[in-house]
Amino acid sequence: EKNITKNGNWKLWVKTIVMFGLLLTPYILISTLAIPGWVQILLSVIMGIGLAGIGMNVMHDGNHGSFSNKKWINRLMGGSIYLLAGNRYNWQVQHNVLHHTYTNIHGHDEDLEAGRIIRFSKHSEWRWFHKFQHYYSVLLYGLLTINWAITTDFLQMKRFMKKKLSHGKFPNPFVNWTKLLISKILYFLFWIFIPILLFNIIWWKVLLSFLVMHYTAGLILSLVFQLAHIMDEADMPLPDSEGNIKNSWAIHQLKTTVNFASNNKLVNWFTGGLNYQVEHHIFPNISHVHYDKVAEIVKKTTNEFNLPYNEFNTFLDAIRAHFRFLKTMGMKPQNA
Repeated sequence: EKNITKNGNWKLWVKTIVMFGLLLTPYILISTLAIPGWVQILLSVIMGIGLAGIGMNVMHDGNHGSFSNKKWINRLMGGSIYLLAGNRYNWQVQHNVLHHTYTNIHGHDEDLEAGRIIRFSKHSEWRWFHKFQHYYSVLLYGLLTINWAITTDFLQMKRFMKKKLSHGKFPNPFVNWTKLLISKILYFLFWIFIPILLFNIIWWKVLLSFLVMHYTAGLILSLVFQLAHIMDEADMPLPDSEGNIKNSWAIHQLKTTVNFASNNKLVNWFTGGLNYQVEHHIFPNISHVHYDKVAEIVKKTTNEFNLPYNEFNTFLDAIRAHFRFLKTMGMKPQNA
């Protein structure tokens, strides 16, 4: 009806250039120029914004196969996850296989898991320190991508390989582990050792930029991810005794996802359409550049059939709702 193509267009290519520019231009400036400390920190924040932008716009569409109609381009753009210190195999299993199939189902969707330190679901174990989580969680959100670099990828790969999980053909374990190790070595060479050894930058300045960049990216990515699912408006059902969910797949996606700030052009542009989470979960293989048009169809359909369509008008409204939900999840359950 709307003649919408599945893949990205010139707008996505322009955005890709901008996001890589935000990441790599400050890296070059920091590596080659003698700049004041405050300028270095500012440039590192810009790098973090670019890093998050690549993750949400380029990597995400690439690994969903929606960036281009050419598989090699999707693979190339999906591979940008290595710039975020991530791993393609882990991400595709956690996101494409588990999250999109078992959305918001405790024990299956790993996006609901935050170790023991943050309680995202009423089905998770409560601990006394959770009553403070609406205060400290935002501090921990910034550690997302640095954790990918150091620990998460190794733990996830061990777990996923043991369970024989994959997105497509199951990879050769030796090859998969080798790719992970080589990617980590190259990652730290590029971001840490080359600036120190090749450009003679003092080690602590390099480390400071690295941490500021990752903290900025981690904070942005975590907030965008949580606003889409970790909300009171998003259902978190449990399977019945036979392992079934009562709703059909499509209705389950509607009930477990939340949109926010869909009328804000800057949010739409920067978040890669992840603020259109409803549309993304219904049509995960359509590029985010089309979600504003897709949303018109989805809204019309949900209204016609009296189905839920969870949405917050502004980004700040969604932020407030998320932290209210964290506060609620931090309260001691009556049966605890």
